[in-house]
Amino acid sequence: MASSVNGKIIAESWGEMRDEFGSLYEDCHHSFGSQAWMVGRVTMEKDFTEGKQPELVKAAKPIERKAFIGDRYAKSFAIAVDAKGKLGWEENEIDGEHIIEILSETVSDDYLQYLQDLRVSYIFAGKEDLDFEIALNQLHDFFGIKTLMLEGGGNINGSLLNAGLIDELSLLILPLADGTANVPTTFEVGNFLPKKGAQELKLAEVQKLESDVLWLKYRISAG
Repeated sequence: MASSVNGKIIAESWGEMRDEFGSLYEDCHHSFGSQAWMVGRVTMEKDFTEGKQPELVKAAKPIERKAFIGDRYAKSFAIAVDAKGKLGWEENEIDGEHIIEILSETVSDDYLQYLQDLRVSYIFAGKEDLDFEIALNQLHDFFGIKTLMLEGGGNINGSLLNAGLIDELSLLILPLADGTANVPTTFEVGNFLPKKGAQELKLAEVQKLESDVLWLKYRISAG
């Protein structure tokens, strides 16, 4: 993740600096060599699908709620958390990385048919609310994913942190102070989730990068 010094992560108010820091962020992203990266629906819509709406047709028959694998030979993955099935796609990959959707069982048959026609993979992680432990286990079992990079938004980050499913935090602290109201921070825990105490971190590494950016790496304590 990348944030202002006060933890804000939405960059619309950062102007031209967004492109400068965005390039640095991508360099750090690629340095990990992770098999997969995962973002929430809002982040995917804003940064990748540009708000495209799904073009649905009536499914010919009911579709069983089980995992669908659109590309059995894929080795790298872009994962979208899209519980209610709202994202639209033009193809089944982003920059060569195969798309997997994490859905709830409330998604319509028409949307599942839409994903199948595009060969976009999907898994189910709950009847209505998502259980991310179930999701991560399925990503491993069906796609062989062992390393996954979580990249927001704040509510997705907070949900996995709350569930004890994050083992490392990589954070770029940008030389910006952003006092914009009602803007998400790196970790947000939704009102519908049981709250846990603050998570203890252990500093593993600090680097000063160009443009006065600090790159902090933390291990997340168990328990």
